[in-house]
This record gives sequence, structure tokens and C-alpha cells, in this order.
Amino acid sequence: MESPANPKPDIHSEAFLHQLMRRQLRLSAACAVTFLIALLGLPLLNYFFPELMATRVFGFTLTWFILGVLFFPFVWIISWLFIKQSIALEEKEAKSVSRDGRDGSEGENL
Repeated sequence: MESPANPKPDIHSEAFLHQLMRRQLRLSAACAVTFLIALLGLPLLNYFFPELMATRVFGFTLTWFILGVLFFPFVWIISWLFIKQSIALEEKEAKSVSRDGRDGSEGENL
């Protein structure tokens, strides 16, 4: 069996999956860095700005307000953005493969 001269791009190919995984890894790293900045930033803020972090906000010190109230929504937002961007990356890659691979056989059923 001979392979075609210009093979149709395949979303199940190693190259496609490797490229998609590399982009998702970059996205994961960006989300992880954002989370670590928030996680490590709070102790640093307490150390360098103790007066500011002792300020009362809604009956809590600013430290406890950030940790107890704002931290969880922040993590949810990071998670939501990661999922949204990850799905967008997959859709973008799939569209680029389907656009590049059009050869008139779009209506074929397997």
C-alpha cells in the first residue's frame, strides 16, 4: 500500500497531539505560576506590610479576608480560565486540521 503524496492532517496523529499538549502545557504553567504568586504572595504581604494586612475589612483583617473569602473565588477563576482556554486550544487545532485537510471528502461517513 502506498501512502498519498500529500497526506491529510489527522487529529489523532502524534504531531497534532504533541503540538496540542505543548500548548496546553504552556497554559498549565501560566495558571500554576498565577496560583503560586497568589499562594506565596499572601505571606510576603504579611511580612513586608503588616500594618496594611492588619486593616479591618468587613470585620476581618485583610489577611483573613483574602485567605478566607477571596482566595477560593480566585482559584475558581483560574480553573475556569484554564478549562475555557484549553477547550479553545483544542477547537482551534481541530479547525485548523479540518481546514487544511479538506479534499472534498467532508461528507464521508465511516
